[in-house]
Amino acid sequence: MPTLFLTHLRRRWLTWLCASLMVIGLPAGCAVLQHKERELLFRIEPGQASWFHGLPNDVQELDLRPRSFTDNQSLHAWWWPAKRAGAPAILYLHGVRWNLTGQLFRIEQLHAMGYSVLAVDYRGFGQSRGGLPSEATVYEDARIAWERFVQLQPDPGKRLIFGHSLGGAVAVELATELAGQAQKDGSAAPARGLILESTFTSLGDAAAAVANTSLPVRWLMSQKFDSLDKIKDVRLPVLLVHGLDDRFVPPRFSQELFEAAQEPKTLLLVPGATHNNSMTLARQRYEQAIRALF
Repeated sequence: MPTLFLTHLRRRWLTWLCASLMVIGLPAGCAVLQHKERELLFRIEPGQASWFHGLPNDVQELDLRPRSFTDNQSLHAWWWPAKRAGAPAILYLHGVRWNLTGQLFRIEQLHAMGYSVLAVDYRGFGQSRGGLPSEATVYEDARIAWERFVQLQPDPGKRLIFGHSLGGAVAVELATELAGQAQKDGSAAPARGLILESTFTSLGDAAAAVANTSLPVRWLMSQKFDSLDKIKDVRLPVLLVHGLDDRFVPPRFSQELFEAAQEPKTLLLVPGATHNNSMTLARQRYEQAIRALF
């Protein structure tokens, strides 16, 4: 990630932190502060990413509208079936800022490995409708995408959940919820594994790292995304991937998640990789690690 963007991001987080400290005596449910926090968190870029040059012909665009949605809410998703019938499938959950048009390069690599991919934009991103997202709404959107994912790949042994950056926290929440439900029902594991790339332990930890502050940021935030407390309950094989030159989310976060996760688990640290290019730089090792999940 460019140095200029990081510097700008740190300033925005510091501004938010100062504002938070000024109003710390106010009720935690302050709507104005929470709304600003969500704006700073998701930083949604409108329109298409500049490097997006259109969808491959065999990608199907889906419009997901569960009964719980109002008329002005919908989820836009891509379904890219593998060339081989019955191939394993991946549910792709992205991070902040960029919508699906900014994710295609990573989705293309997963598809080139032989996997079908269902990728979804949370409400407020891209062509999905529904206003400013929150921790609660992105979790709900992932569950809705999962329901369609199960229809597209009915074999639990051929399903993988993938989360990049903040999408990793969404993936952990989804996997934990699914595993808990399966245990309660006495049913088989809902998926074959969980892949987390460039993600963090909690949003508070990530914010403190970006702002380079020792302040107790996590206690000031309404959006928690606390994967460290949840990952032990995933009950699926876990693959954690992180670039060692990631200047946005430090690789130590993936190491901490790895230590907290149950076996079987794998940690793939990629020398020279930043926040976004671990799959590109470590293609063969990455592909082997995914296959090992099966």
